[in-house]
Amino acid sequence: MSKLKQIDDDVLVQRFFDHDYQDRGVVKWQGFYLSDHTAALKKQARQEAVKHPAKTQQSLEEMSAILSDAYANGKRVSIQLNARNPNGEFVPDLTGPVIGYEDDAVYLADQPPVSLSEMRHVTKIS
Repeated sequence: MSKLKQIDDDVLVQRFFDHDYQDRGVVKWQGFYLSDHTAALKKQARQEAVKHPAKTQQSLEEMSAILSDAYANGKRVSIQLNARNPNGEFVPDLTGPVIGYEDDAVYLADQPPVSLSEMRHVTKIS
């Protein structure tokens, strides 16, 4: 393809988009939303609508005792972190069995390690 032909094609395409093409915006994408996609969006909206109220701040000794007991007896715990989402609400609690600890980090199954300083409240789940 010659350089002159390429330039003419580029000019023709640009002229088409500048003068002839009418973009329909979002309307053209609505047919692509599948039922499973809309169901996933609804599920996400329901999860985001759930509020996680503040629990009382426990001392490090209280939290350590609960975590130690849960680790020794293979029990599950629920941990509320001090972290908040962009709306200022507490993030969902981390739950799972305590599978280990190291220094001030606690390991729950299927969760990232959590530092004691990041925790607000620990509850043992029966």
